[in-house]
Amino acid sequence: MPTITPDSLLSLEEYAKRRPDLRRAAIEKKNIRKIFVGENVMLQFEDEETIRYQIQEMLRVEKTFEQEGIREELEAYNPLIPDGHNWKATMMIEFTDVDERQKKLVELKGIERKTYMQVGDLERVYAIADEDMPRENEEKTSAVHFMRFELSHDMIKAVKAGEPVAAGVDHPAYTIHVDEINPQTQASLTQDLH
Repeated sequence: MPTITPDSLLSLEEYAKRRPDLRRAAIEKKNIRKIFVGENVMLQFEDEETIRYQIQEMLRVEKTFEQEGIREELEAYNPLIPDGHNWKATMMIEFTDVDERQKKLVELKGIERKTYMQVGDLERVYAIADEDMPRENEEKTSAVHFMRFELSHDMIKAVKAGEPVAAGVDHPAYTIHVDEINPQTQASLTQDLH
């Protein structure tokens, strides 16, 4: 399983020097790895590079240079790196109007378990969501969820063979199916698989 270690991170000083280039590269990669599922749901797929950038940014903002603080960041973020047989994503439910967002988060309770990826004609793979902590309560869901899509050997083989990848949500209050994700996004997600 790929992991980022303390000795593989840049020091705060070195990161500050290289930050403009690293930031530009991370934003470009994050843009490639986004899937919009309708107008209100966005899946941001993570990989080692995007998570490394996030860790470096957190250490910079919090001015963390002590080993204990670095270890805590690594423990929080390393589980978000795909491990060769899955895709990991952050789901964001986006409504610009605050009142509408509050109403929709009530209506969309459970959406994180109704979000899927599909390879070719194979079975849909539903997200395993929020393994670190529950993000919904009795009344509503959260606007942010962390997801893992576990792929079978046949699915991985099909993705590598170029079968189209679809994404969707089949929640009663939000039903959207994207027949085929962007080829550039699919190429990037294919690199996550062994």
